[in-house]
Amino acid sequence: MTTQHQPVDTGGGTALLAEPSTQDPRPGGTVVAGRSPARMAWRRIRRDKVTLAALVATLLFIAIATLAPVLTAVTGWGPITPDNKAINPDTGNFPYGSLGGISAQHLLGVEPGTGYDLFARVVYGLRTSLYVGFASALLSTAVGVVAGLAAGYFGGWVDSLLSRIMDVMLAFPQLLFIIALTPVIQNALQTNSHGGTDENLRLLVLILNIAGFAWAYTARLVRGQVLSLREREFVDAARLMSAGRRHILFRQLLPNLWAPILISFALAVPQNITTEAALSYLGVGVIPPNPDWGALLSDASQFFLQDPMYLFVPGVLLFLLVLALNLLGDGVRDALDPRARRG
Repeated sequence: MTTQHQPVDTGGGTALLAEPSTQDPRPGGTVVAGRSPARMAWRRIRRDKVTLAALVATLLFIAIATLAPVLTAVTGWGPITPDNKAINPDTGNFPYGSLGGISAQHLLGVEPGTGYDLFARVVYGLRTSLYVGFASALLSTAVGVVAGLAAGYFGGWVDSLLSRIMDVMLAFPQLLFIIALTPVIQNALQTNSHGGTDENLRLLVLILNIAGFAWAYTARLVRGQVLSLREREFVDAARLMSAGRRHILFRQLLPNLWAPILISFALAVPQNITTEAALSYLGVGVIPPNPDWGALLSDASQFFLQDPMYLFVPGVLLFLLVLALNLLGDGVRDALDPRARRG
Protein backbone atom coordinates (compact mmCIF):
# COMPACT_ATOMS: atom_id res chain seq x y z
CA MET A 1 0.00 0.00 0.00
CA THR A 2 1.30 3.45 -0.83
CA THR A 3 1.37 6.09 1.88
CA GLN A 4 1.42 9.85 1.71
CA HIS A 5 2.25 12.29 4.45
CA GLN A 6 -0.10 14.79 6.04
CA PRO A 7 0.85 17.65 8.45
CA VAL A 8 0.56 17.18 12.17
CA ASP A 9 1.33 19.87 14.76
CA THR A 10 3.95 18.59 17.19
CA GLY A 11 4.57 21.87 18.99
CA GLY A 12 8.02 22.37 17.48
CA GLY A 13 6.85 22.71 13.92
CA THR A 14 4.97 20.75 11.30
CA ALA A 15 5.60 17.02 11.12
CA LEU A 16 4.40 14.54 8.53
CA LEU A 17 2.18 11.59 9.25
CA ALA A 18 1.75 8.73 6.77
CA GLU A 19 -1.72 8.28 5.35
CA PRO A 20 -2.86 5.38 3.13
CA SER A 21 -3.15 6.12 -0.58
CA THR A 22 -5.06 4.34 -3.33
CA GLN A 23 -2.02 4.00 -5.59
CA ASP A 24 0.21 0.97 -5.03
CA PRO A 25 3.16 0.66 -7.47
CA ARG A 26 4.55 -2.40 -5.63
CA PRO A 27 2.36 -5.28 -4.47
CA GLY A 28 2.47 -5.40 -0.71
CA GLY A 29 5.03 -2.59 -0.62
CA THR A 30 5.01 0.80 1.06
CA VAL A 31 6.27 4.00 -0.55
CA VAL A 32 6.74 7.06 1.63
CA ALA A 33 6.50 10.36 -0.24
CA GLY A 34 7.29 13.22 2.12
CA ARG A 35 6.24 16.79 1.37
CA SER A 36 7.48 20.01 2.92
CA PRO A 37 4.93 22.38 4.51
CA ALA A 38 5.50 24.82 1.64
CA ARG A 39 4.69 22.16 -0.97
CA MET A 40 1.59 21.09 0.92
CA ALA A 41 0.44 24.72 1.19
CA TRP A 42 0.96 25.23 -2.56
CA ARG A 43 -0.98 22.04 -3.23
CA ARG A 44 -3.93 23.37 -1.19
CA ILE A 45 -3.78 26.70 -3.05
CA ARG A 46 -3.87 24.93 -6.42
CA ARG A 47 -6.94 22.98 -5.34
CA ASP A 48 -8.76 26.15 -4.24
CA LYS A 49 -10.11 27.72 -7.43
CA VAL A 50 -11.00 31.02 -5.75
CA THR A 51 -7.52 31.45 -4.30
CA LEU A 52 -5.90 30.43 -7.56
CA ALA A 53 -8.00 32.97 -9.49
CA ALA A 54 -7.06 35.64 -6.93
CA LEU A 55 -3.39 34.75 -7.34
CA VAL A 56 -3.62 35.04 -11.13
CA ALA A 57 -5.42 38.39 -10.84
CA THR A 58 -2.82 39.70 -8.38
CA LEU A 59 0.05 38.65 -10.64
CA LEU A 60 -1.71 40.32 -13.57
CA PHE A 61 -2.02 43.60 -11.64
CA ILE A 62 1.68 43.40 -10.66
CA ALA A 63 2.68 42.70 -14.27
CA ILE A 64 0.67 45.68 -15.53
CA ALA A 65 2.24 47.96 -12.92
CA THR A 66 5.73 46.71 -13.74
CA LEU A 67 5.21 47.16 -17.49
CA ALA A 68 3.55 50.59 -17.16
CA PRO A 69 6.32 52.43 -19.08
CA VAL A 70 6.15 49.88 -21.89
CA LEU A 71 2.36 49.97 -22.09
CA THR A 72 2.21 53.77 -22.19
CA ALA A 73 4.97 53.87 -24.79
CA VAL A 74 2.84 51.64 -27.00
CA THR A 75 -0.21 53.88 -26.64
CA GLY A 76 1.90 57.01 -27.09
CA TRP A 77 0.54 58.91 -24.07
CA GLY A 78 2.21 59.44 -20.71
CA PRO A 79 0.40 60.00 -17.39
CA ILE A 80 0.89 63.78 -17.49
CA THR A 81 0.86 64.31 -21.26
CA PRO A 82 -2.29 66.28 -22.18
CA ASP A 83 -4.21 65.79 -25.40
CA ASN A 84 -6.00 69.09 -25.87
CA LYS A 85 -7.59 67.83 -29.10
CA ALA A 86 -9.50 65.18 -27.15
CA ILE A 87 -11.45 67.66 -25.00
CA ASN A 88 -14.15 70.06 -26.14
CA PRO A 89 -13.73 73.64 -24.82
CA ASP A 90 -17.36 74.39 -25.73
CA THR A 91 -18.63 71.86 -23.17
CA GLY A 92 -16.32 72.80 -20.29
CA ASN A 93 -13.36 70.74 -21.55
CA PHE A 94 -15.21 67.44 -21.36
CA PRO A 95 -14.01 64.69 -23.72
CA TYR A 96 -15.34 64.42 -27.23
CA GLY A 97 -17.55 61.42 -27.98
CA SER A 98 -19.22 59.03 -25.57
CA LEU A 99 -17.95 56.95 -22.65
CA GLY A 100 -15.43 59.54 -21.54
CA GLY A 101 -13.66 59.83 -24.88
CA ILE A 102 -12.77 56.16 -25.30
CA SER A 103 -11.12 55.65 -28.69
CA ALA A 104 -8.28 53.81 -30.40
CA GLN A 105 -5.89 56.51 -29.14
CA HIS A 106 -7.26 56.62 -25.60
CA LEU A 107 -8.24 53.11 -24.51
CA LEU A 108 -9.99 54.23 -21.31
CA GLY A 109 -10.80 57.78 -22.36
CA VAL A 110 -9.31 61.06 -21.11
CA GLU A 111 -9.61 63.19 -18.01
CA PRO A 112 -12.07 66.08 -18.18
CA GLY A 113 -10.37 69.46 -18.06
CA THR A 114 -6.77 68.24 -18.42
CA GLY A 115 -6.93 65.88 -21.38
CA TYR A 116 -4.64 63.37 -19.67
CA ASP A 117 -4.87 59.81 -20.98
CA LEU A 118 -6.83 57.82 -18.40
CA PHE A 119 -5.19 54.50 -19.30
CA ALA A 120 -1.71 55.92 -18.60
CA ARG A 121 -2.84 57.44 -15.31
CA VAL A 122 -4.52 54.22 -14.23
CA VAL A 123 -1.50 51.98 -14.86
CA TYR A 124 0.90 54.44 -13.20
CA GLY A 125 -1.55 54.90 -10.34
CA LEU A 126 -1.51 51.12 -9.92
CA ARG A 127 2.26 51.28 -9.47
CA THR A 128 1.84 53.84 -6.70
CA SER A 129 -0.83 51.80 -4.90
CA LEU A 130 1.15 48.55 -5.04
CA TYR A 131 4.40 50.25 -4.05
CA VAL A 132 2.90 51.91 -0.98
CA GLY A 133 0.84 48.84 -0.06
CA PHE A 134 3.67 46.31 -0.26
CA ALA A 135 6.39 48.59 1.16
CA SER A 136 4.36 49.63 4.19
CA ALA A 137 3.22 46.03 4.81
CA LEU A 138 6.82 44.77 4.58
CA LEU A 139 8.07 47.45 6.97
CA SER A 140 5.26 46.99 9.50
CA THR A 141 5.68 43.21 9.40
CA ALA A 142 9.44 43.43 9.98
CA VAL A 143 9.05 45.80 12.94
CA GLY A 144 6.17 43.74 14.32
CA VAL A 145 8.12 40.48 14.13
CA VAL A 146 11.11 41.94 15.97
CA ALA A 147 8.94 43.53 18.67
CA GLY A 148 6.80 40.40 19.06
CA LEU A 149 9.85 38.13 19.32
CA ALA A 150 11.45 40.34 21.95
CA ALA A 151 8.28 40.72 24.01
CA GLY A 152 7.34 37.05 23.91
CA TYR A 153 10.79 35.57 24.53
CA PHE A 154 12.35 37.90 27.09
CA GLY A 155 9.19 38.57 29.10
CA GLY A 156 9.46 40.65 32.27
CA TRP A 157 9.84 44.41 31.88
CA VAL A 158 10.61 44.04 28.15
CA ASP A 159 7.24 42.35 27.58
CA SER A 160 5.43 44.85 29.80
CA LEU A 161 6.95 47.86 28.03
CA LEU A 162 6.39 46.58 24.50
CA SER A 163 2.88 45.36 25.33
CA ARG A 164 1.90 48.79 26.65
CA ILE A 165 3.29 50.42 23.50
CA MET A 166 1.25 47.96 21.39
CA ASP A 167 -1.88 48.80 23.39
CA VAL A 168 -1.33 52.52 22.83
CA MET A 169 -0.74 52.06 19.08
CA LEU A 170 -3.81 49.86 18.71
CA ALA A 171 -5.94 52.41 20.59
CA PHE A 172 -5.11 55.22 18.14
CA PRO A 173 -7.65 56.00 15.41
CA GLN A 174 -5.16 55.20 12.66
CA LEU A 175 -6.66 57.06 9.71
CA LEU A 176 -7.31 60.28 11.64
CA PHE A 177 -3.79 60.44 13.03
CA ILE A 178 -2.22 59.72 9.64
CA ILE A 179 -4.32 62.51 8.12
CA ALA A 180 -3.09 64.88 10.83
CA LEU A 181 0.57 63.81 10.85
CA THR A 182 1.30 63.38 7.14
CA PRO A 183 1.08 67.05 6.03
CA VAL A 184 2.83 68.23 9.21
CA ILE A 185 5.82 65.94 8.62
CA GLN A 186 5.93 66.71 4.91
CA ASN A 187 5.93 70.46 5.50
CA ALA A 188 8.66 70.13 8.11
CA LEU A 189 10.98 68.31 5.74
CA GLN A 190 13.01 69.77 2.93
CA THR A 191 11.12 70.96 -0.15
CA ASN A 192 12.33 70.93 -3.71
CA SER A 193 13.49 73.90 -5.75
CA HIS A 194 9.98 74.58 -7.05
CA GLY A 195 8.67 75.18 -3.57
CA GLY A 196 6.61 71.98 -3.33
CA THR A 197 7.25 68.77 -1.46
CA ASP A 198 9.11 66.19 -3.53
CA GLU A 199 6.80 63.32 -4.52
CA ASN A 200 9.26 60.61 -3.46
CA LEU A 201 9.41 62.26 -0.06
CA ARG A 202 5.62 62.30 0.14
CA LEU A 203 5.51 58.57 -0.62
CA LEU A 204 8.21 57.86 1.99
CA VAL A 205 6.31 59.80 4.65
CA LEU A 206 3.11 58.01 3.64
CA ILE A 207 4.75 54.58 3.94
CA LEU A 208 6.31 55.40 7.32
CA ASN A 209 3.03 56.71 8.71
CA ILE A 210 1.00 53.70 7.57
CA ALA A 211 3.63 51.23 8.82
CA GLY A 212 4.08 53.16 12.06
CA PHE A 213 0.48 52.49 13.08
CA ALA A 214 0.18 48.96 11.60
CA TRP A 215 3.14 47.11 13.14
CA ALA A 216 1.38 46.55 16.49
CA TYR A 217 -1.07 44.06 14.93
CA THR A 218 1.74 41.79 13.76
CA ALA A 219 3.65 42.27 17.02
CA ARG A 220 0.66 41.20 19.11
CA LEU A 221 0.18 38.09 16.95
CA VAL A 222 3.87 37.09 17.05
CA ARG A 223 4.09 37.72 20.81
CA GLY A 224 1.22 35.31 21.47
CA GLN A 225 2.83 32.61 19.33
CA VAL A 226 6.23 33.03 20.99
CA LEU A 227 4.71 32.83 24.49
CA SER A 228 3.37 29.41 23.51
CA LEU A 229 6.46 28.16 21.69
CA ARG A 230 9.13 29.21 24.19
CA GLU A 231 7.93 26.60 26.70
CA ARG A 232 8.00 23.71 24.21
CA GLU A 233 10.42 20.80 24.42
CA PHE A 234 12.53 21.76 21.40
CA VAL A 235 13.32 25.16 22.99
CA ASP A 236 14.21 23.50 26.31
CA ALA A 237 16.47 21.10 24.42
CA ALA A 238 18.25 24.02 22.74
CA ARG A 239 18.82 25.66 26.13
CA LEU A 240 20.21 22.42 27.58
CA MET A 241 22.68 22.31 24.68
CA SER A 242 23.87 25.80 25.69
CA ALA A 243 22.37 27.48 22.63
CA GLY A 244 22.52 31.27 22.72
CA ARG A 245 19.57 33.62 22.56
CA ARG A 246 20.24 34.45 18.92
CA HIS A 247 20.14 30.77 17.99
CA ILE A 248 16.92 30.16 19.90
CA LEU A 249 15.22 33.26 18.48
CA PHE A 250 16.23 32.93 14.84
CA ARG A 251 16.88 29.20 14.42
CA GLN A 252 14.28 27.66 16.74
CA LEU A 253 11.39 30.14 17.17
CA LEU A 254 11.36 32.20 13.96
CA PRO A 255 11.10 29.20 11.53
CA ASN A 256 7.94 28.14 13.40
CA LEU A 257 6.41 31.60 12.96
CA TRP A 258 6.53 31.89 9.17
CA ALA A 259 2.91 30.84 8.72
CA PRO A 260 1.35 33.58 10.91
CA ILE A 261 3.88 36.13 9.60
CA LEU A 262 2.99 35.41 5.96
CA ILE A 263 -0.72 35.49 6.77
CA SER A 264 -0.34 38.84 8.55
CA PHE A 265 1.61 40.29 5.61
CA ALA A 266 -0.84 39.01 3.01
CA LEU A 267 -3.80 40.56 4.83
CA ALA A 268 -1.97 43.84 5.53
CA VAL A 269 -1.28 44.66 1.86
CA PRO A 270 -4.91 45.26 0.75
CA GLN A 271 -5.64 47.17 3.96
CA ASN A 272 -2.67 49.47 3.35
CA ILE A 273 -3.66 49.99 -0.30
CA THR A 274 -7.12 51.04 0.83
CA THR A 275 -5.63 53.38 3.43
CA GLU A 276 -3.34 54.97 0.84
CA ALA A 277 -6.24 55.48 -1.57
CA ALA A 278 -8.34 57.05 1.19
CA LEU A 279 -5.52 59.44 2.14
CA SER A 280 -5.01 60.50 -1.48
CA TYR A 281 -8.76 60.93 -1.88
CA LEU A 282 -8.73 63.29 1.10
CA GLY A 283 -5.78 65.24 -0.29
CA VAL A 284 -3.02 64.21 2.14
CA GLY A 285 -1.49 61.41 0.07
CA VAL A 286 -0.37 61.63 -3.53
CA ILE A 287 -1.13 65.05 -4.98
CA PRO A 288 -2.23 65.56 -8.64
CA PRO A 289 -0.98 65.68 -11.32
CA ASN A 290 0.97 62.67 -10.01
CA PRO A 291 -1.11 59.57 -10.83
CA ASP A 292 -2.87 57.76 -8.00
CA TRP A 293 -6.19 55.92 -7.84
CA GLY A 294 -7.37 57.72 -4.71
CA ALA A 295 -6.60 61.11 -6.27
CA LEU A 296 -8.35 60.02 -9.48
CA LEU A 297 -11.47 59.12 -7.52
CA SER A 298 -11.36 62.45 -5.73
CA ASP A 299 -11.20 64.37 -9.01
CA ALA A 300 -13.74 62.12 -10.73
CA SER A 301 -16.38 62.68 -8.03
CA GLN A 302 -16.76 66.23 -9.30
CA PHE A 303 -17.64 65.06 -12.82
CA PHE A 304 -19.72 61.98 -12.06
CA LEU A 305 -22.92 63.21 -13.73
CA GLN A 306 -21.18 64.55 -16.84
CA ASP A 307 -18.53 61.80 -17.23
CA PRO A 308 -19.33 58.68 -15.16
CA MET A 309 -16.60 56.61 -16.86
CA TYR A 310 -13.96 58.80 -15.21
CA LEU A 311 -15.16 57.57 -11.81
CA PHE A 312 -16.14 54.07 -12.90
CA VAL A 313 -12.74 52.95 -14.28
CA PRO A 314 -10.45 53.63 -11.27
CA GLY A 315 -13.23 52.73 -8.81
CA VAL A 316 -13.85 49.29 -10.29
CA LEU A 317 -10.13 48.57 -10.67
CA LEU A 318 -9.45 49.51 -7.05
CA PHE A 319 -12.30 47.25 -5.94
CA LEU A 320 -10.95 44.34 -8.02
CA LEU A 321 -7.38 44.79 -6.76
CA VAL A 322 -8.38 44.88 -3.09
CA LEU A 323 -10.79 41.97 -3.58
CA ALA A 324 -8.11 39.85 -5.26
CA LEU A 325 -5.57 40.59 -2.51
CA ASN A 326 -8.09 39.86 0.26
CA LEU A 327 -9.13 36.56 -1.31
CA LEU A 328 -5.48 35.66 -1.81
CA GLY A 329 -4.74 36.49 1.84
CA ASP A 330 -7.65 34.32 3.00
CA GLY A 331 -6.45 31.50 0.75
CA VAL A 332 -2.91 31.73 2.09
CA ARG A 333 -4.26 31.61 5.64
CA ASP A 334 -6.30 28.49 4.88
CA ALA A 335 -3.38 26.83 3.10
CA LEU A 336 -0.88 27.47 5.88
CA ASP A 337 -3.30 26.72 8.73
CA PRO A 338 -5.91 24.16 7.57
CA ARG A 339 -7.42 24.02 11.07
CA ALA A 340 -8.56 27.67 10.64
CA ARG A 341 -10.29 26.91 7.32
CA ARG A 342 -13.69 28.52 6.94
CA GLY A 343 -16.61 26.19 7.29
